[in-house]
Amino acid sequence: MKIGIDISPLKTGHFLQHRVRGTGFYLEHLKASLQKYYPKNEYNFFTRSEKLPNDLDLIHIPYFEPFFITLPIKKIKTVVTVHDLTPLVFPKQFPSGIKGKVKWQIQKTRLKKADYIITDSQSSKEDIIKFTGISENRISVVYLAAGEEFKKLEVGNWKLKTKNKYDLPDQFGLYVGDVTWNKNLPKIIQAFENLNLPLVLVGKAIKDEEFDMSNPWNRDLLEVRSLVKEGKNIKALGFVPTDDLIFLYNLATVFVMPSFYEGFGLPILEAMSCGCPVITSKEGSLKEIAGDAALFVDPYNQKEIEEAVIRVFNEEKLRKELSEKGLKQAKNFSWENTAKKTIEAYMKALENR
Repeated sequence: MKIGIDISPLKTGHFLQHRVRGTGFYLEHLKASLQKYYPKNEYNFFTRSEKLPNDLDLIHIPYFEPFFITLPIKKIKTVVTVHDLTPLVFPKQFPSGIKGKVKWQIQKTRLKKADYIITDSQSSKEDIIKFTGISENRISVVYLAAGEEFKKLEVGNWKLKTKNKYDLPDQFGLYVGDVTWNKNLPKIIQAFENLNLPLVLVGKAIKDEEFDMSNPWNRDLLEVRSLVKEGKNIKALGFVPTDDLIFLYNLATVFVMPSFYEGFGLPILEAMSCGCPVITSKEGSLKEIAGDAALFVDPYNQKEIEEAVIRVFNEEKLRKELSEKGLKQAKNFSWENTAKKTIEAYMKALENR
């Protein structure tokens, strides 16, 4: 097959912030996995501004946003990856405005014309069907995976170096991710403050001053920054390199991600791959991804979150159990399988219509 894959998020404007996490992580690993496991195909990696060759069998647009025009109009077989539709599931928390509503109608129309759709979870598949009316037989669930570099490390001098570099205590909770409403960060921060336990926050938005504070989607960022500033137990690291992130997962007492909603929840698999116990919720895709390898809480219940955190900090047996289950659960996901399922989706697109 001759396959064109749009890598605009790695190169251009609005999506550049996603290069390392999110869409960028997916694209980098998808590129590498397809070339590694299916080298006989011919891959053309392009950006939206570039002219495509005329002899491609299909193109893959591996990203989608409901309120931005990301889907082109092209007379060629097209596969689209929709990671999630969180803004549509929670319209009050993610207001679109009139322009956004118009763009959503355009995006929805173009998405319905795509030959095939890939999404990260069964939860997201159900959302796509609900909000677009697209038939379920035109949508495949293709799970992501943590990078192979995320693993449980042997004892070494990396421990002391990392603790000294970031001034870390022997025990701490860890959160890795964005600061949008669905992440539930204010409750996470408040839980650790109430318990007088240390919490480390990793994520570009937590410290980056370039984010548009007038954007209503970023209103939670203001609250989080205020809580971090006032908190006595909170350490906000902002963005950290991948090597250091792996060290942090290995050092943390618990990874905490009781989101109100996730389309996938990749940091959970990263934490599990490193042997870090996980506290999460059953909302969106999280139960689907975590299996029985996490401690689940009601994300709306502050007390329940606090009780789970203190249990993991105090109970060594529970930490060991969650760590072992997490390592096993993470092995159910691999980029080899992601590549395999993606190729199968391409084949279905060529068969459709």
